[in-house]
Amino acid sequence: MVYRGKDKPVVEIRLMDGQQDAFIPSYSSLDQIQGTVSVAAPVDTKVEQVFITFEGGTRTYVEKTASTAPTNDRLNAYHTFLRLVQPMDDAIFPESGILKAGETYNFPFIFAVPDKLLPSSCSHQTENDTVHQAHLQPPPTLGDPLTAVWGKSLMDDMSPDMAVVSWCIRVRITSAARTDNKPAYVADDSKKVRVVPAVPEHPPIVILGGKEDEYRLRKEKCIKKGTFKKRLGTMVMESTQPRSLRLPPPGTDNPASATTSASVNLRFDPAYPGAQPPKLETLVTKLKVATFYATSPMTEIPHRSSDYHFSPSRSLFVESVPLSSRCMASAQWDEHTSPTSPPRRDSVLSTIHNPKIPDPSSLHKTHLPYYSAHLVVPITFPRKEDGTGSNKIFVPTFHSCLLSRIYVLDLILSCNTPDPSITIPTMRLKLPIQISAEGSPDAGPSISEDEAQAIAQREAGEFTWQPRSLVAPSPEDTDHGTTRPITGPSSPPYTAGTLPGASPARRAGSMEASQAESMGERSGNVRAHTSPLPDYSGRQPTRPN
Repeated sequence: MVYRGKDKPVVEIRLMDGQQDAFIPSYSSLDQIQGTVSVAAPVDTKVEQVFITFEGGTRTYVEKTASTAPTNDRLNAYHTFLRLVQPMDDAIFPESGILKAGETYNFPFIFAVPDKLLPSSCSHQTENDTVHQAHLQPPPTLGDPLTAVWGKSLMDDMSPDMAVVSWCIRVRITSAARTDNKPAYVADDSKKVRVVPAVPEHPPIVILGGKEDEYRLRKEKCIKKGTFKKRLGTMVMESTQPRSLRLPPPGTDNPASATTSASVNLRFDPAYPGAQPPKLETLVTKLKVATFYATSPMTEIPHRSSDYHFSPSRSLFVESVPLSSRCMASAQWDEHTSPTSPPRRDSVLSTIHNPKIPDPSSLHKTHLPYYSAHLVVPITFPRKEDGTGSNKIFVPTFHSCLLSRIYVLDLILSCNTPDPSITIPTMRLKLPIQISAEGSPDAGPSISEDEAQAIAQREAGEFTWQPRSLVAPSPEDTDHGTTRPITGPSSPPYTAGTLPGASPARRAGSMEASQAESMGERSGNVRAHTSPLPDYSGRQPTRPN
């Protein structure tokens, strides 16, 4: 029997973890999501199972480019990277398997946001293990305008419609299987939640410095007195990757409080004796937000925008956010005398390099003095009260199988020459910068006390292995052809869905096998990128008698 319209069961998902009144519930790693699913049937409804799952998925699509007339054809992909299933208590489910009309059935659930995904969620080939480990980190909610919130205000997370990461609590009620052995859903409902996982600060990335590289840590520029006039000297601008901008836990009143700083080192090599360094004008900072997405699994960490242009299966979306514009006229230049070259020594410690002074330029003259300056630039997010970028919300840097988000810090320095000309000399650096995120202070531990004690004992050498007997059983140990287990150290009985010493965060939910056909994600020219996810508890949901 198919229930449609007013005969379908009414499903209501209610949270009971302190965020039931939130506009969009927000969680971080190891946070518990607790609530109740209420099911009310207008008529007697025969059901076989009630599935309550905590799911996370990525959806992308790329428009196909045509050389002739424009088309609306596109490539689609969907990847379910997480599906936790709440084990059902048979006592709650009606014995007859029929939801009585006019009665309300309550099914409690509790999940924990994982701090890492199972290896099976990323089963494709990657260039190295670093990429694979990055794909096993849970991605944040992205691309859904209804979940990009700050308090009760909708914000812009600067992601296109073609790249979406969603998390939700989903309820599906099934009846008897159809003739094609596919489950028949009596009801299917979900509740969106916002997830911002805790992301630690990673070490600085290695910059190769190629012409097509996305980053630029050093820039040289010839400074002239004016247009068609002789050269004053060569100016060098240099910097390094700054510390990450660290987001506070979800639900914080002021997420724009994250701040860091960038150090900029300047050097001026005169072209002739008596040439003075130019006066500095302004330093403009911008944050470039780049979202890389694809319909086929990514095998590398994106670092070149040119690789994603005019590609049939991947693309990118870039948006620039102004941060600040500061006057640098008060910066002072320090004069240094170039020392004569000392005799070469074998020891690498024979000379000491000042990290605040860049290396000489390609046109440096050793017999002339040089000048240096050091600038410290504060970096912070646009605040809500600012007129520019007030509706922007940022997510941590992440890399997943189909989607990546990176940030680039643009530093644009302008200076003034003795004879002003039509164009003002400017220099630009593009620095990699990471956005990390703190976890909730009330989040549970990733391992239980028993697991921590076992790890400590193993590291201390106190853990001893029990030898295993490989001797064939004697005739006394057999009875009517059936072999009895050899007596050994007794093990405590474990119930289905639990692990010895597992913390509540680990046994809060279980994994259900991810099947593209049952989810209905593959149709037409849509290519579903899914991978089977094993059950955390090793059991399937029980069926009512």
